[in-house]
Amino acid sequence: MSTELRSFLALPYEELEELNLKAKQERKNRVAADKIQEERLKFLTDNKGIKAVTLLFSDLEGRLHMLDYDKKFLVKSFDNLTFDGSSIRGFTAQRESDLRLAIDWSAFYLGPADIFGPGKVLVFGEVIDKNGTAYSGDMRGVLKSLANEMHEKEGYTLNAANEIEGFLFAGVDAERKFPETGRFDYVNTGGYYHSLPGDPLRSFIDTTAEVLRAMGFENEKDHPEVAPSQFEINYGYGEVVAAADQIQLYKLICRQVATGMGLTASFLPKPVVGVNGSGMHTNISISKGGKNLFWDPKGEEKLSGFAWEFVDRVLTHGNDICLLLNSSVNSYRRLDPHFEAPNQIKASAVDRGSMVRIPIGNEKSSRVEVRSVAPDSNPYLVLYSIFKSGLHGETAKIANLRQAERYLPDNIYTALENFRNAEWTTKLLGADVKARYGDLKQASADRCARLLGTYVKAAEVQFHHEIYNQFLWNQF
Repeated sequence: MSTELRSFLALPYEELEELNLKAKQERKNRVAADKIQEERLKFLTDNKGIKAVTLLFSDLEGRLHMLDYDKKFLVKSFDNLTFDGSSIRGFTAQRESDLRLAIDWSAFYLGPADIFGPGKVLVFGEVIDKNGTAYSGDMRGVLKSLANEMHEKEGYTLNAANEIEGFLFAGVDAERKFPETGRFDYVNTGGYYHSLPGDPLRSFIDTTAEVLRAMGFENEKDHPEVAPSQFEINYGYGEVVAAADQIQLYKLICRQVATGMGLTASFLPKPVVGVNGSGMHTNISISKGGKNLFWDPKGEEKLSGFAWEFVDRVLTHGNDICLLLNSSVNSYRRLDPHFEAPNQIKASAVDRGSMVRIPIGNEKSSRVEVRSVAPDSNPYLVLYSIFKSGLHGETAKIANLRQAERYLPDNIYTALENFRNAEWTTKLLGADVKARYGDLKQASADRCARLLGTYVKAAEVQFHHEIYNQFLWNQF
């Protein structure tokens, strides 16, 4: 179809970066919500080249959902956007299906036209229950409430930075085709830090990095990872809700770029047995008045007592929240000690098999790194459970807690049992949401072999929460 008569907005990458960084700074500065709303509505109204607004939200398992609203409709009706919650796994029952979406105008992005289509902007939404309150199953809203509460009561800013690993495989929809093919094919076997300029992996990384840069991610470094055809693209830290939003955008962008190249970007934690799996190392710090509260030049490993107390609480609840950090059957293949897997519930500055690592840092970068997080987990649920546990959890009376001989589960059934039996997870999520989440994970587990075995089974891919669709699920 001819595009000669169309004039929808398509900005250069440099201009996109400037606009997205401006929006990011406003969010960081906590500009009043009503002022941001007024500014965004004016922007949409004044820019005739914008045709639609893509509204993003995530379900309980962390799968990203997107709705496109016509711009003119949205500007008039943004305060009354409804959707059928019964169609979203983990949300509502069919008999009580109506939910609303409120727009978080601070979480506003202009996307490159060659990736998202011309004339579109993206914004994250918050799920609202029928009675007008925040919906308990929307973990983004729950995380945002915690972040706001900590800022209002204690002056804390919760910070996070995530190192998200993934694989690039040959062919489009390689994961959905896995039950038929039984294999994933690499596009590169160069290994750690090595790929030739212009090969498929390097081209994918370069293109993805350009898109992330244009969307205000503030890139730091990118490179092939240890396993064949594996990648990692690092970017700067952010306030916790913005950091979780960026995880969802990062994965969406990777998948879109890969599809455009006729390839598949996969965030399965262990798609291939015998090589390193993919993690999502989660770097955590807390600041107050611009001061990093985790830094103490005289403290053990240059961490403050406040930071060590945070670590001790996370270690105490390591088994309780393991299912939240490793939410799929496949993720327990990654927790294998032969491949630098962080399966030991301890803290260390040097041992990469520890659940929590203490990286080298300074006053600005001092942090703790939770290494046992899988890249297919719900980022809002991950960050909420880590921060809530570290700030408000208990400290176990275990001798030498930080180096005790304790291990994370090696299968999802043990993780499920720990999750369901823990009083702490009920306090974290509430009984209703906890039960829904447990039931979703049980359903996935029951469709897979109970013992993982030595090769990846079709069912653990086919019924994975990021891969299934209604058609696939009903094939069981």
